[in-house]
Amino acid sequence: MKVTGNSNINRVRSTTSVRRTSASSSASEADSVRDIQDTVQIAAIPPEEMTPRVQQAIMSLMHEVEKLRGELEATNRRLREMEDVADTDAMLPIPNRRAFIRELNRMISFAQRYGTPSTLMFIDLNDMKHINDTYGHAAGDKALFHVARTVSENVRDTDVVGRLGGDEFGVILAQADETVGAQKAETLAKMISETPLLIDDQSIGLKLAYGVYTFRSGDEPQDAIERADQAMYENKRSLKGEDNIR
Repeated sequence: MKVTGNSNINRVRSTTSVRRTSASSSASEADSVRDIQDTVQIAAIPPEEMTPRVQQAIMSLMHEVEKLRGELEATNRRLREMEDVADTDAMLPIPNRRAFIRELNRMISFAQRYGTPSTLMFIDLNDMKHINDTYGHAAGDKALFHVARTVSENVRDTDVVGRLGGDEFGVILAQADETVGAQKAETLAKMISETPLLIDDQSIGLKLAYGVYTFRSGDEPQDAIERADQAMYENKRSLKGEDNIR
């Protein structure tokens, strides 16, 4: 028998394509209907009032809610970014004084609540004025950055390093008593003294003075800072002599 054409095959393919398209469209419509039905159940809308216009209004409302949810998430993300900027020191990649004191208050409360010792380390970079006057303020900035990076890289993730101002740094050592804090401070001071700063092929020796204080019941953040600061000055005097403190 002679075959004159493939029109029947084309009709079958066309019909199949239409069925597939219809099936896809039906699946999408089914999803929309389910969304509407869920919304109707929540809103307690009687089925007899679910006219096409009501369905369209509900779908528009659902799209608007989804849009508002996305905008809220974007706003919260921007707020978190702004908080990070506000909490970071203007020059160094560590928390500033405001953020550090907030963490100090939190850690003091935690230590008092659970009876675990935690210690504040107060660090001062010696001879900062001499570095600025001799090598320039850019060298002084590099010295501060060197100290911040060295200290941050050699404490635990649970510890907090922050800049208290000028050439002064604070470190909160979680779950560490005064003996452990003093040992850690001595280790950090030794690391700084053994890694001189290179400025224009010149080697600048850096030295730290430090003091440690373990939180006690009833302490406020400023109390802990003042006591650790006092211990730091005692350490500075023992290292250099009171008449040569800079």
